[in-house]
Amino acid sequence: MADTHVLFVEDDDVIREALQLTLERDGFRVTAVPDGLAGLDAFRADRPDVALLDVMVPGLDGVSLCRRIRDDSTVPVIMLSARADSIDVVLGLEAGADDYVTKPFDGAVLVARIRAVLRRFQHSRQEPDPGPGAPAEAGSGESVLSFGDLEVDTEGMEVRRDGSPVPLTPTEMRLLLEFSTAPGTVLSRDQLLERVWDYGWGGDTRVVDVHVQRLRAKIGQQRIETVRGFGYKLKG
Repeated sequence: MADTHVLFVEDDDVIREALQLTLERDGFRVTAVPDGLAGLDAFRADRPDVALLDVMVPGLDGVSLCRRIRDDSTVPVIMLSARADSIDVVLGLEAGADDYVTKPFDGAVLVARIRAVLRRFQHSRQEPDPGPGAPAEAGSGESVLSFGDLEVDTEGMEVRRDGSPVPLTPTEMRLLLEFSTAPGTVLSRDQLLERVWDYGWGGDTRVVDVHVQRLRAKIGQQRIETVRGFGYKLKG
């Protein structure tokens, strides 16, 4: 991930400068700005590979900035918050963020989370590489899984509902792929955190719950069933 460009929006000078140095030591190229409006300008001027947005920044708060980014981009977004309040977490994730980290945080942990979200994004953009005997075209043959009015092309990374394209973020796509390759199988929140978010440690299951809600809104509320006390499953 050499020369990966990170947009970092943080109004605290000490945190901004310290984290910029940490990220640059790990090989990232960093654009660090102190407010949301400057962050929006920087995003539009030089599209970054990932955005780190503090929730409470002046001018344009991090949640609003995330929504503006999501209007025309699926670039990975990680929210940073000094509070672990549910409302902060949920608002950020509902705005389209892929993950969030609560301050104070360890620099090495944040770097690991950045790399994990970048892996998800890059995986979703990989061109299919069919081997011998594979379908000649993405979107045909066994690569397309059907669930009622929903079609999931696991090679072309495309989703259609009633024949119309369904725009998903990379994280939503990874989540749907986990469900669609095991329809009817209950997947726990911890399993989804490990497989989709690449957490090798315990994570906040609210991340899973909000992304499932977002996915349901796009593919149909009844398509993913909640199995109380266990997790979620895709209806075949």
